[in-house]
Amino acid sequence: MIGNPHIDTQARRSVLEQTERQRTLSPTIADMVRVANEPGFRRWLEQIRATGGCAHPIYLSGHTTWADPVSGDIIRRYSTESEPAGRLALRCNNRRSSRCEPCSYLHAGDTYHLVRSGLTGGKGVPAEVREHPRLFVTLTAPSFGRVHRADGRCHPRRHGGLCDHGRPLGCGQTHQDTDACVGQPLCPDCYDYAGHVLWHALAGTLWSRWAHAVRRHLATAAGIPQTHFPRYARLSFAKVAEFQRRGAVHFHAVIRLDGPDGPDTPPPPWGTAERLQEAVLAATGQVAVHAPYSPAVGDRVVKWGTQVDVHPIQAVGDAVVSDDTVAAYVAKYTSKSVGDAGGTDQRVTSLAEISIVAVSPHIRALMRACWRLGGLVEFADLNLRAWAHTLGFRGHVLTKSRSYSTTYTALRSARADHQRQVAGETASGVVVVESAWRYVTSGHTLGQAWFAKAIADQQAHARNDARDARAVRCFDVAA
Repeated sequence: MIGNPHIDTQARRSVLEQTERQRTLSPTIADMVRVANEPGFRRWLEQIRATGGCAHPIYLSGHTTWADPVSGDIIRRYSTESEPAGRLALRCNNRRSSRCEPCSYLHAGDTYHLVRSGLTGGKGVPAEVREHPRLFVTLTAPSFGRVHRADGRCHPRRHGGLCDHGRPLGCGQTHQDTDACVGQPLCPDCYDYAGHVLWHALAGTLWSRWAHAVRRHLATAAGIPQTHFPRYARLSFAKVAEFQRRGAVHFHAVIRLDGPDGPDTPPPPWGTAERLQEAVLAATGQVAVHAPYSPAVGDRVVKWGTQVDVHPIQAVGDAVVSDDTVAAYVAKYTSKSVGDAGGTDQRVTSLAEISIVAVSPHIRALMRACWRLGGLVEFADLNLRAWAHTLGFRGHVLTKSRSYSTTYTALRSARADHQRQVAGETASGVVVVESAWRYVTSGHTLGQAWFAKAIADQQAHARNDARDARAVRCFDVAA
């Protein structure tokens, strides 16, 4: 049977026009069309919603089986065989907002509860810690050279003057916080780049010695041998590292004085907030770390900067430095990184790579200083080249003492248990769990990234609307 030539011609023309339209689409839209037409698209959207719109999900394949330990009967079994492409999307759990906004929001929330529980109790910490001496301390890096700043007039000098390299010693302009010059040195040739990166590399050791010095000062003030301090009290802390615009780290720390057994015991009568504050200030001005000697840079001594803030933490909610405000302040900075100070979150593997990475000239000079000093045998233990992307700083963003409060692992486990209870997946009694999972891939295609971003924005708007609604209800109650 011969078909209608006119109909066949129209069908071919339609296919050709559709193909031509697809050629004119942007790569993102073309991939969105492909993703939306794949089998299991709706189920894939459900997975991405469950991750909060994660920007770089981890895909796994495998199964988990829950069985009765006595009879061996299978209570429940989950497998990715019925999932799209036979895999399951999970959160990347990256704390950096520059890498994944949804996961960094969740991590900041965990940090808030971790810090707040050490101030107000809960999550396994007794409520009596509210009565313990507690301080909010900010420790800064010293000056390594003048940099442009946005707080009032930059560096006014009545009589002007030039440095040894022919550049002005001052700057009379008033910069906006968004100006590109903020954080950049007035004279790059005068700036102590070697001292900057060595301070970063030894900041962890400086903090450790500082904490020991605080304990020594407390023991001396109480009139007890320094070695007997653990018998009377324990110093607990949680600190977060923040990169300033000049590329230098400073620390925000919550310091708490407990009894000898931690938060479950009250501090001794001599352990007051005033005495703790005196010990913190005294230790800050005295502690120092000597860097390894090198003919290239000479003798270097690492100390804290002169800008030190110490505030007692109040239990009153509307206080300037209260439990909630401190916890929120610390949590905010856990999502930040060197990338927010004009650097990069990606490791560099060569000096040539440093030359082309998209960073400011000041950050590039710091990275080159890390690479140059990292090649010297006397600084081999500092691993400066491995940490050139963080300007020599190799510590965790947030660290805490063991007895301060709960852990991230405990918080995530409690959230997972809650989610299983809400989904009705919690098995009663003792069960045997058998799992077998393997890594498949990670990340999104262009089209998948667009859908994930839309889901993340939708959930963020929902959170903001719920927050505004709570604020209105609180205002109505107060009125």
